[in-house]
Amino acid sequence: MAKAKSDIELDEDDFSVEDDVAPETDNDNSKASLTKRRQIDNYLEERRLQKQLSDYDFDLD
Repeated sequence: MAKAKSDIELDEDDFSVEDDVAPETDNDNSKASLTKRRQIDNYLEERRLQKQLSDYDFDLD
């Protein structure tokens, strides 16, 4: 069994290096997440302001 393990040879070319690709993907995901979060925050802020406006009884007559 020890002989079988020593017969295995691994080349570094067989494995891809993911360190170069991962930061770009994470950066894109971070930007997309931040954009979505800002859109949600803006939407919630708008709804909150609309609710505040509807709570006031404006009598313009």
